[in-house]
Amino acid sequence: MENISSWKVATYNTNSIRARIELVTNWLKRESPDVLCLQETKVQDKDFPVEPFQQAGYHVVFRGQKSYAGVAIASRSEPQDVRSGLDGENGENEARLIRAVIDGIPVVNTYVPQGRDAESEHFQHKLAWLDHLRALFERDYRPDEPLVWAGDFNVAPEPIDVYAPQRLATHVDFHPLARAALERIRAWGFQDVFRRHHAGEAGQYTFWDYRARNPVERGIGWRVDHIWATSPLADRSINAWIDVSARLAERPSDHTFLVAEFGM
Repeated sequence: MENISSWKVATYNTNSIRARIELVTNWLKRESPDVLCLQETKVQDKDFPVEPFQQAGYHVVFRGQKSYAGVAIASRSEPQDVRSGLDGENGENEARLIRAVIDGIPVVNTYVPQGRDAESEHFQHKLAWLDHLRALFERDYRPDEPLVWAGDFNVAPEPIDVYAPQRLATHVDFHPLARAALERIRAWGFQDVFRRHHAGEAGQYTFWDYRARNPVERGIGWRVDHIWATSPLADRSINAWIDVSARLAERPSDHTFLVAEFGM
């Protein structure tokens, strides 16, 4: 990473990359991140819109499928050692994880299963998926070396990360079991980079449901999109912020961009 004074990483759940491609490429041109992790691209690999990224000055790698899920990483530098999936563990065949080494730093991008209902097998799959992800980190990485984990985790870690914590206590994205599964991964060696810079601040959200009326203005949101890093990198973080303006744009996703910047 010679001659680089800072390194900017962002994450964004697109809720269809083809529907949001202009929004994404305009944001790339304006903010110039070094890395952008994308989730819920909802497109088969053969139909992924590569050219707009190239025109914006970015490489892009992806794994997708028709109609749902899908992940991608756009980067200014060419990504190395690109891999996808949970290496076949637990019968994983959905397009929910892609990883690469960018500028010498491993980046893992995930779209964690949502879980649907706490009483369903889908929720049990979510918990198992998170446990298998922790095993992947244990197997392939070290907490004393730089690593970024970013994406839509589909878990709000703390009461301040949801607009109504008591009412939503058993929701699959704030359920005690989901939060505990996420905490087991954090305890392996991650820091929540956003919270390093906004400790204790309520009302900081990355997702607002389409079904609510004026959810952004009314603060009806969740912080379920995250950028976490191991200590060697997190300790070099200099800023982190949520770009709420993208959620207020024309034809927005129900999520918005989360950004973290590291001094190099």
